[in-house]
Amino acid sequence: MHDSSSATYTSQRKSMSLAFVAMVSGNAILSLGPWMVRLAQIGPAASAFWRVALAVPLLLLITRGSGQRLPRDPKLLMVLAIGGIFFAADLATWHAGILMTKLANATLFGNAASFFFMAYGFITMRRLPNSRQWVSVLLAMLGIGLLLGRSYELSPRYVMGDLLSVFAGLMYTGYLIAIERVRGQLQSWPALTIATIGAVLPMLLIALWEGPIVPTHWIPLILLAIGSQVIGQGLMVYAIGHLSPIVIGLGLLLQPVIAASIGWMRYGERLDGLDIMGMVFVGSALLMVRADKERR
Repeated sequence: MHDSSSATYTSQRKSMSLAFVAMVSGNAILSLGPWMVRLAQIGPAASAFWRVALAVPLLLLITRGSGQRLPRDPKLLMVLAIGGIFFAADLATWHAGILMTKLANATLFGNAASFFFMAYGFITMRRLPNSRQWVSVLLAMLGIGLLLGRSYELSPRYVMGDLLSVFAGLMYTGYLIAIERVRGQLQSWPALTIATIGAVLPMLLIALWEGPIVPTHWIPLILLAIGSQVIGQGLMVYAIGHLSPIVIGLGLLLQPVIAASIGWMRYGERLDGLDIMGMVFVGSALLMVRADKERR
């Protein structure tokens, strides 16, 4: 009996460790998405449409090849379709917000999904964070403040862009909740495939309203579809099935950290001591909450 319990614990711990690595890797890959959008030289809604549209055939092939079956339960399909609509709204408003406010503002407010999703987790568990979790959240907030706070600028010129970025964070939270609700009954590839299909039509309508959608540069859009939607979101959907909302929420904050690192290495954007300290705080918060999860 003891050996069986020990084996179960070891298996669960390995599964959590693998999911944690998947979450970190997924956020790292998703951080490259804005770079691909910039290289695509097409409207933000159009690039978002091609991201999901090009990903669908590949996701269907992967789902079939993995032996994971698409769901037939109408309730599951409905939840995932709604999740896809939330995801389309997130992409559309986030890209629009970037054009109407400073990049630091859009990054700061767009990552509100981190805290929204953590709040959802505690509401569903019907309890408040413990002391370690409070410290983790406060440390993460301080880290993001150090990393982005000095670049942030509150101005009437940026109000609409800031509001769109916050709204994008809310929409992404809705998408994450939809995925989290079905992952107990559905494997990762079918969940991502149906949610992505659900995002295609709304994203197409938004892109057509924005303007021309036929690109002149396909390679960045193909990389965006494969990298961000198939690999990045695939890793995140897998992780959501094994990790708690607070770990996933804090993990999302890795994206601005990695984006800042890309800016430093690729575009020569300077990082000073406070920026690096902010990165360390975010990483420490994530490791602390993971250690607390394993301890419990």
